[in-house]
Amino acid sequence: MKFSLNRIFANASSEVELLKSLNKHYNIAHDSWRVLRIQSEIVDGFENLKNITNAISIFGSARTPESDPYYSKAVELAKKLAENNISVISGGGPGIMDAANKGAQKAGTGCSIGLNIELPFEQAPNPHQDIALEFRYFFVRKLMFVRYSTAFVFFPGGFGTIDELGDVICLIQTKKIDNIPVILFGKAYWEGMLKWMRESMLVDRYIEEEDLFRFKVTDSIDETVHIIKDYIEKNEIKD
Repeated sequence: MKFSLNRIFANASSEVELLKSLNKHYNIAHDSWRVLRIQSEIVDGFENLKNITNAISIFGSARTPESDPYYSKAVELAKKLAENNISVISGGGPGIMDAANKGAQKAGTGCSIGLNIELPFEQAPNPHQDIALEFRYFFVRKLMFVRYSTAFVFFPGGFGTIDELGDVICLIQTKKIDNIPVILFGKAYWEGMLKWMRESMLVDRYIEEEDLFRFKVTDSIDETVHIIKDYIEKNEIKD
């Protein structure tokens, strides 16, 4: 049975209320209950994921249809990773997240994990999750992605995908986490961003040249699997 404290604090105020500016209608007494709800989400995540060792997170758009080539590639990649006993973590929703969980479940050997988030649109849990956790707070969900991931793969996506990529790169750059593999899948999609980084961020000295080598860009599923397996083997990460 899945461990859950969330139900106990289900009536605590939401993230939407947390991020609103304080005004005369705001009851600051709710903050204490909110802290307990946040704590309960962290405990739930730690308890349900404590046995996860070799896992990678796959990010990408929730709007990617099954007819999109990137959807099929995400399914294939996740399946190959799971066949190598590497668990797959996604945001638990549709699009690329659905593809990642589907591929991991198809293998039948790895673990398909979904870190679901409450949203007013787009996010409905996909049916391909062996472990499905629900979060109200984005920052708690991000903690779980980072804490339990050995590598990150980013498929084409929008602001949410870019947000996760920025978080991961910043944590690596500031040495808050190890220099683990960060793979951008889809050269054509990511080239525009990389060109801007080279010609604007680097030229204006907002980043160092070494920062451009913190991720690998590829169109190859086999290369992605090789990079991840090689990192796991070299760092002796064991189940």
